[in-house]
Amino acid sequence: MRLEANLAKILRLMPLAKKKTDLGAIRLKDSRQLSLTGTVVMGVLNVTPDSFSDGGNFENTDRAISRALEMEKQGADIIDIGGESTRPGATGVSVEDETERVIPVIDGLRRKTRIPISIDTYKSEVAAAALDHGADIVNDVSALRFDSKMASLVSSRGVPVILMHMLGTPLTMQKEPRYDNCVKEIADFFEERLQLCETVGISGDRIILDPGIGFGKRLSDNIEVLARLAEFKRFGVPLLVGTSRKSFIGMLHDKDAPAHRRLGGSIASMVAAILNGANIVRVHDVAESVEAIKIISAIREGV
Repeated sequence: MRLEANLAKILRLMPLAKKKTDLGAIRLKDSRQLSLTGTVVMGVLNVTPDSFSDGGNFENTDRAISRALEMEKQGADIIDIGGESTRPGATGVSVEDETERVIPVIDGLRRKTRIPISIDTYKSEVAAAALDHGADIVNDVSALRFDSKMASLVSSRGVPVILMHMLGTPLTMQKEPRYDNCVKEIADFFEERLQLCETVGISGDRIILDPGIGFGKRLSDNIEVLARLAEFKRFGVPLLVGTSRKSFIGMLHDKDAPAHRRLGGSIASMVAAILNGANIVRVHDVAESVEAIKIISAIREGV
């Protein structure tokens, strides 16, 4: 009954605001901007052998670049490239291995398109190389905690950074995570991280917050975060939410289905996140997600 009550918080009828809060745009280098007037779609590109959903699919550089261009054509606004799996239980890889995986893809993609690229890493050396080769955004699942040099790198380069909440590390995060008040504890974490950013000179208009669905959270925590997502709007920065294909969907529907068959749950949870204030959504299934977002926008704004 408790699970049903929590799920109802997401699925209940929610008032559709006619207009989202306008945060303007995310400033990129080369005078480019990423508008936040509508929902921004971040397409996932894992160039890893072991990611939970698509590991091994895009290890080949040409195939990875083709997939990125396909996602751009389908409506992605950002391509998020990762060379190390952060799935539950994952062990780390070396800086050298991670760099060798991502740099050829970033190089090849940048020669073909100006679409914003984010580098999904918590290592400053990997991030620095990615930025040197054309990446625009640092997506750090540790929120600048795992590498003491990452904060100064982001500050000195003046690039946007995504700060994600995670309890523990990818190796340990799902080993009996516990909270007294999940949403409050995430908010306290964000408060501390924002203070750090101010101290090191990372301006607020370059910060994006991600509550980290599935990262050190129980099913009930994930549901609670999605239901109460709007509480994080008080920080006045864009919110990114990534629910795509994650295991909590299988816990609610079909635990035996492979991750790539969780499309319905991915879309439903993404829609709930948008209705509750997400500005950016991180997705694997770009075409279907863009279609859903267009319907939401039509309902809000009119055709």
